[in-house]
Amino acid sequence: MLEDVHGPDPSRPVFECDVLLRGGRVLDPETGLDGIRNVGISGGAITYVGADAPPARVLIDVAGRVVAPGFIDLHSHAQTVSSLRMQALDGVTTALELESGASPVRAVYEMASGVGRPINYGYSASWAMARMKVLDDIEPTGAFMAFSEFMGRPAWREPANKRQLDAILDRLEEQVHDGALGIGVLVGYAPFTGRNEYYKVAQLAAKLNAPTFTHARFKNPEDPETALEGIAEIVAAAAGTGAHMHLCHINSTSLRAIDEIAQVVSGAREHGLNISTEAYPYGAGMTGISVPFLHPDNLPRLGIEPRNLVVVATGERPANAARLLEIRKRDPGAMVIIHYLDEANPDDWSVVQRSLLLKDTAIASDAVPFTLPNGKLVEDTWPIPPEAISHPRSTGTFARILGTLVRDLQVISLLEAVGRCTLIPARILEDVAPAMRRKGRVQQGGDADLVVFDPERIADQSTYLEPTHGSVGVEHLLVNGEFVVRDGLLLTSAMPGKPIRGGTA
Repeated sequence: MLEDVHGPDPSRPVFECDVLLRGGRVLDPETGLDGIRNVGISGGAITYVGADAPPARVLIDVAGRVVAPGFIDLHSHAQTVSSLRMQALDGVTTALELESGASPVRAVYEMASGVGRPINYGYSASWAMARMKVLDDIEPTGAFMAFSEFMGRPAWREPANKRQLDAILDRLEEQVHDGALGIGVLVGYAPFTGRNEYYKVAQLAAKLNAPTFTHARFKNPEDPETALEGIAEIVAAAAGTGAHMHLCHINSTSLRAIDEIAQVVSGAREHGLNISTEAYPYGAGMTGISVPFLHPDNLPRLGIEPRNLVVVATGERPANAARLLEIRKRDPGAMVIIHYLDEANPDDWSVVQRSLLLKDTAIASDAVPFTLPNGKLVEDTWPIPPEAISHPRSTGTFARILGTLVRDLQVISLLEAVGRCTLIPARILEDVAPAMRRKGRVQQGGDADLVVFDPERIADQSTYLEPTHGSVGVEHLLVNGEFVVRDGLLLTSAMPGKPIRGGTA
């Protein structure tokens, strides 16, 4: 538990607060607190949690509302200012790019800091971009969109020889020493790079006491190269190296094999392996059209057809394999929505729910940054243009959990759902980033990253056809003690986000 690390300030009356949130239903998933309390905030920290009402410069009555830790998104490619503002309206106070990662990490942190961010941010080291540098002799600068620009290059997906592998590992180690929050491994985008390399990456992660964040190699339901095989590789790497292995979006890499994979993950944990998981509450994914698992020859193994893909820039559903191949060749970076599961089908929706309810699974959005139909990023424009393109998970993941799974379906308690959005992701990162020990809690001495929401009104609003609608029900959002959302309105001038770096307190 947290302690008050700030100490008394003799120039200020005892317990005086900058802001007091009065009379809300306070949830702290670490202690199990679920009761009416007042929460005081000063200097970017929580300075009081209790029944008294210490004097405050700003008093906000939050009776009938929930006061919770701000949501921590481990899997957000949506790292532009505009996209992060949309996540703020969804209750997110920390959005991290851990699956794809960034390169070079030091430069990307500096770029984000120079522009400013409305919420906290951070990055892992990018295995894929390290391979691009070594094998294609190109050096993307940035995060997911930089990777996407060069996704269609040929060499980075090929097996590496010993010299090349050593160079890849050296680059990853350098990035972790530069503050990366672990190693992001998009092995599902390069499935034939070899098991030995993946194991070597896990060994490196163990040596550096850093987690890996893996998009599993396969997601097919039938042998060979099944989803179970892809997950088993990750579990085996944890067993052989002792590394912390994190499974990204277990919902979309497991699909209808979720029950078997849940057994594997649960069994691995029971045997003491450090395996963590995340999921998002949608039946469709989104990625670049040129990824190997979307080659038309592989679609039948996923149980889908070309028409189950939607090219987001144009709305086209490829009519057949030939058309899909044509688009992949002409525009390999084109983003597509992949309708794996039909959310209106009770059986398919049950698959999604089972992935979300796997024990100790974090909620993570896999948010995608907004772009215009011409491919241009929406960097810092508000409101986001209605023609902009993304996935509804980019704006509604956390509100959908609280509005649909908690309030409407009542399949999970509010306290447990909040824990999956806050404490569980914070704990996943605590070893590599001790600063996360002050997040994901509502306790004296913790960081004042807080969300106040109306439990009867919170809901996602975006759809696959109209993804630019922000969630409703988040009334206040504070990041490091500063309001980013107040009375339901986004404050576009607020840029209190701070970097979350590996190895720092």
